[in-house]
Amino acid sequence: MSIIGHLDMDAFYAAVEERDHPEWRGAPLVVGADPQEGRGRGVVATANYPARRYGIHSAMPITRAWALAKAARRRGEPQTIFITPNFRRYAEISGRIMALIRGHVPLIQEVGIDEAYLDLCFCPSYSQAADLCRIIKEEIKAQEGLTASVGLGPNKLVAKIASDFQKPDGLTVVTAREAEDFLAPLPIRKIPGVGPKTEQFLARQGIKTVADLKRFSAEDLERLLGKWGLALYDKARGRGSTRLRTDRTPKSIGEQETFAADTADLEFLFGRVWAMCRGVLTSLPAEGFRTFRTVVVTVRFADFKTHTRSHTLPEPVSSLRLLQFEAMKLLMPFLDRRENPQRKLIRLLGVRLEKLGR
Repeated sequence: MSIIGHLDMDAFYAAVEERDHPEWRGAPLVVGADPQEGRGRGVVATANYPARRYGIHSAMPITRAWALAKAARRRGEPQTIFITPNFRRYAEISGRIMALIRGHVPLIQEVGIDEAYLDLCFCPSYSQAADLCRIIKEEIKAQEGLTASVGLGPNKLVAKIASDFQKPDGLTVVTAREAEDFLAPLPIRKIPGVGPKTEQFLARQGIKTVADLKRFSAEDLERLLGKWGLALYDKARGRGSTRLRTDRTPKSIGEQETFAADTADLEFLFGRVWAMCRGVLTSLPAEGFRTFRTVVVTVRFADFKTHTRSHTLPEPVSSLRLLQFEAMKLLMPFLDRRENPQRKLIRLLGVRLEKLGR
């Protein structure tokens, strides 16, 4: 019998800040970019539950979060506190939490800094797996003063959806027999990988819930969405992988920067790309790598439209000069009519290395 757990720390960054600053307890907290009184750049990393009641959520532009916080204040709601992330602190606490989990579960897959999949197949039953997860949750709360939500299911898909079902501090168990009935009434957006554009497209087909999706055949969904349609056909029926990836070796190393002001200043843009190239190349040895083959450049325009271009070299290299040359080749079309005919200003640049070698 396959039993997979998904443990997700509740509003992790904001919860750490609230714990470390008792005077903020219960207040709406937003961790992310500096809002600069509504003129800031960047996005929300996370928001605690009081802030979410204002409509603020992760990945939201910080200017929008500021506007929602101000609107809530005008209604007489508590003032929102905006906090710059302290990633070193979060990583330190995450390391302790993952070590605690490993003390109970030999095989886990870390997913980012605040969540992990747990292989609980050594438990004879879902009931015993749930008891073990309660112990883990209680130990995290006792050791770190933080809460976690856990979902148990027959695979990673169901476990992940279940962990979000009773947040915060929840524990939801969905057996293989219960999986389809559990998923059926949920909004289609609850399926991992379904973003706002796919949600809108499916809504135009009359698909708003997982049950709606199940009315379509695999052939219908493939015609509508290609291979992703076939994947959705399986997901709607609670089918997913049980294999945990335990190799924590990074597949890529990168840097990106959101600028204080949108710009088309070539000297500035070239300087930032060259600096990012130096930064990512310096990071290679720290992660145990010496070479790369693929260079990726990300460009986000002022209208938030984001484009990624990459080039894979025939042989592994480690040359800064070659990296800067390849990054500039990928960037240049966005500075002229090839990729930027309207001469839009640039908001963000990023450089990433892939196909890393030792």
